[in-house]
Amino acid sequence: MNWQPRQTVQALRDLPLEKVLVGCGAQRDRADSKKWHTPNGVLSVGGSKFMNWSLGAGGGGAIDLVMHLRALDFQAAVAWLANFAGELFPALSAPAARVTVSLKLPIPDPSQLGRVRDYLVRQRSLPLELVEPMIESGTIYADSRANVVFLLRGDNGLAVGAELRGTRAACWRGLAPGSRRDLGFFGLRTGPPGALILCESAIDALSCRALHPQLGCVSTAGARPNPLWLAWLLKQGWQLYCGFDRDATGEQLARTMIALHPAIRRLRPQAHDWNDQLKVRQGLLGRRPLTTWKEETPASASLARPGNTC
Repeated sequence: MNWQPRQTVQALRDLPLEKVLVGCGAQRDRADSKKWHTPNGVLSVGGSKFMNWSLGAGGGGAIDLVMHLRALDFQAAVAWLANFAGELFPALSAPAARVTVSLKLPIPDPSQLGRVRDYLVRQRSLPLELVEPMIESGTIYADSRANVVFLLRGDNGLAVGAELRGTRAACWRGLAPGSRRDLGFFGLRTGPPGALILCESAIDALSCRALHPQLGCVSTAGARPNPLWLAWLLKQGWQLYCGFDRDATGEQLARTMIALHPAIRRLRPQAHDWNDQLKVRQGLLGRRPLTTWKEETPASASLARPGNTC
């Protein structure tokens, strides 16, 4: 299909707002499906329209939504959406990808590092001996808002983006402006290529590594079925396992990933996600029998009840 720029922009504008909200790290309200909790306040969504009652601002379409949530201008929002939509709708990505956004990593703020360390170790139950070396190397750091910054690195070791995770009462997640999730990832790899678990977030990758120190664990920065670096990892000889969340979205995107790359196998966390499983192991979440690491097939287990994915 030959997309002209105007048609491409319109197609991006028409993307479902719910999918864009998830991609921006928003959380759906458990009591009201039309309400979403975002770093900018509570949004009400109806069809293609949204309204932020906290700020008294609203708009229509996915481009307006991204401009609102990520504080981007029109061209930057189009570029962000093109990158976001390109994995599921490849025809949308090529023309709009000509608009590029420079990577803007948050400035480190050492004064907030204590809060970030406390969040990761106390609230997320990650081992200090796993977190501290990544802080010392600069792969994990704190910004001025006490967000955790997890650097995404390309195959040359350079930063190509960052996952952000809030540590305050208004829990949220997002990406640094200009992040290129298709060029790199946050991860903990072993020496020679071996088993590598693909997780939905940096916290899940760290949790999976805490549970299985012998395995490599990386984050896809959201449940994404076809990051461009997947094929590169497969060519390097890694045996990849899709470790997405044990929920409907994780199952659907795992099936899509495996259909695109049949060599990838499915591996479910036994709780809702790897961080929940780590907390179960430590007795900090509702108890559930755990076994040693093993591969599962999609038909081998039913979906578990979702936990706290904040």
